[in-house]
Amino acid sequence: MKKQFLQENECLSEERLERFLMKALDASNYGVSILNNASSNWNWDFTSALFFASTVLSTTGYGHTAPLSDGGKAFCIIYSVIGIPFTLLFLTAVVQRIMVFSTRRPVMYIHTRWGLSKPLVAIVHATLLAMLSVSCFFLIPAAIFSALEENWNFLESFYFCFISLSTIGLGDYVPGEAANQRFRELYKVGITVYLILGLIVMLVVLETFCELQQLKQLRKMFYLKKEKPHDRLAILEHDHLSFTTVSNRASTRSEDKTQPFVSVPALTSPNDDPMIQ
Repeated sequence: MKKQFLQENECLSEERLERFLMKALDASNYGVSILNNASSNWNWDFTSALFFASTVLSTTGYGHTAPLSDGGKAFCIIYSVIGIPFTLLFLTAVVQRIMVFSTRRPVMYIHTRWGLSKPLVAIVHATLLAMLSVSCFFLIPAAIFSALEENWNFLESFYFCFISLSTIGLGDYVPGEAANQRFRELYKVGITVYLILGLIVMLVVLETFCELQQLKQLRKMFYLKKEKPHDRLAILEHDHLSFTTVSNRASTRSEDKTQPFVSVPALTSPNDDPMIQ
């Protein structure tokens, strides 16, 4: 393509074209578009920065926006080191509280109310929850993105939803990056809320499946059996010998207590009693 362009424009040398392309790429990284002479500063406005922060904390990281200065890179490192662990703790706490109302109580209610098998109720509930989550956070958002984004079809929109909520974040499809995007600020905030809620729902679905009895039994097949250390075995053997010795002594004392202390001869007649004599 570059050779064809140079052949059609002989007045432009290859070196000058390379310099122009490098400047265009650098400008694009700073949020300046060379298309239709449209330059804007929306790459690092508040909503775009909020979207960037959410992708960093959720470890999605599309890579379409990145800090270029040394100070920005250093702050991003410190922000990630502190923010990602706290985000994981927050998500864990939220998911555990949601699980009580979304999974544990409904399964227990149906089990006690209708007398159905608890593993059966749990697997049916997990299947319905997964179908509902796929519909609300994959199919419906994919249809919305395909309508809002001009160059996206339904498959590309569904692909973006899956890549985002699975925290893969390839960055080849990012919504709201078109130069003529309407309501960009509101659109970016909506995408940020969608990513956070979608990530929580995905964790709830995964936790629901992990609590299934069938999967628990399957996981036990891959667990390593814990071998008792030799020191512990020696202590257990010593304790067993001590317990056996104490038990034998206790049984011997109990047998001694059943026997009389003084053997008394049996009396055959009253004249044999020494007191009478």
